[in-house]
Amino acid sequence: MTRFDAATETERLKLFADAATAHRNRSSDVMTADVDPDSDVTDGGEIPPWIQLAGTEVVLDCTDAELDRLKALVAEFPEFRIDELVSPEEAEGTNVVITARSDANRVAGFIERAFREVYGLTDDYRVWITRI
Repeated sequence: MTRFDAATETERLKLFADAATAHRNRSSDVMTADVDPDSDVTDGGEIPPWIQLAGTEVVLDCTDAELDRLKALVAEFPEFRIDELVSPEEAEGTNVVITARSDANRVAGFIERAFREVYGLTDDYRVWITRI
């Protein structure tokens, strides 16, 4: 990969797909997508934590409201399923592990929609691939 950030939907989808492919080809531990802190969130929300891809698993953290939106999104992807929900007492929120047995383009579409629909990012948010 030669490009590690993107700020339009088309660019982000290509970036996510390229990063997922590179991650899988390298058999690396994890691919991490981080939102640029200068990006905007709708409804006064906060910049979300990362979304990670670990082999065939998508891993992310979310609040209770975000978890409800995430479950609705996963329902639209029949080849994806929530496998693990962990809510430690000392943390506010839930760590979610989703099995995503799909190609890199479908994973990219899911990650894009998660950032936009689950976390409420605006159309022009910037994302960085910080680990492959």
